[in-house]
Amino acid sequence: MKFRLRQMEVFRAVMLTGSINSASKMLFISQPAVSRIVSHTEQSLGYQLFNRTKGKLVPTPEGEALFREVDDFYQHAVRVSDFASDLARGPSGTLDISSSPCLSYLVVPAAISLFVERYPHIRVNYHTTLLHGMAAEVLSNKVDLAVSVLPLDHPHLKVESLTRGRMVCVLPAGHALIGRDEVSLADLIDFPLITHHPSIQFGRMVASAFEAAGLHLTPHVTVLQTEIACSLARAGAGAAIVDEYTARGAVWPGLQVKPLIEEIPLEPSIARTVFDHHGTHADKFIEILRELI
Repeated sequence: MKFRLRQMEVFRAVMLTGSINSASKMLFISQPAVSRIVSHTEQSLGYQLFNRTKGKLVPTPEGEALFREVDDFYQHAVRVSDFASDLARGPSGTLDISSSPCLSYLVVPAAISLFVERYPHIRVNYHTTLLHGMAAEVLSNKVDLAVSVLPLDHPHLKVESLTRGRMVCVLPAGHALIGRDEVSLADLIDFPLITHHPSIQFGRMVASAFEAAGLHLTPHVTVLQTEIACSLARAGAGAAIVDEYTARGAVWPGLQVKPLIEEIPLEPSIARTVFDHHGTHADKFIEILRELI
């Protein structure tokens, strides 16, 4: 057998992710291991699967044709695996979901609650994932769908907008701006401010908003997690700019939520692989999400 199952798996991962590095992360193996398997596969098949152009892997016509067959085979294997699992559990089946942490306070739990009420024989596996790890989870079929607070950008993901949201300001009790109906970025300049670190998307969005307003952002505290920003604000460390879902979905005694005059938009979206043609449970869940929104 010239083309073994492991070679198919590695080849498919490289095609889906577009690089050796991303494929290694998707499969949880080293980059050299992926490179060796790809090279050995090309040698055993007798033709190139990828052209190496400026450090990038570009599929050859043979690689693209082979991928269509491999993906069909892989999807069939997934269906067989799901069927085998369902035989052990009975006719219930499972739905695997991930979401951005900020959507785990209200939006997704409400949908899951209605889903299990409506479909009591379908088991739900749910966890939260940061934006940078979501695409790999969907593409590797670890989850049937992901609900992200911002649209994911990947050529092999089908992304559907769910609703619109925005960043807001949270103020601790006694803050000088507490009497305002809404707060501007200029209002916040003269007070201690808590924002997300610029290494993550929320932080970059806030920094861009200040730049667009002609203001220099100098946060007193930066964080990676929104709930920590709210905890710090509640403790009196300053005002915080956070997503509206965390601010309104969690319980933060003593915090006041204020709209920002300058809109920093959010766009919760549903992401599924473009190769998913059998996600009936996922379709049911998406229908409920849209009902709730």
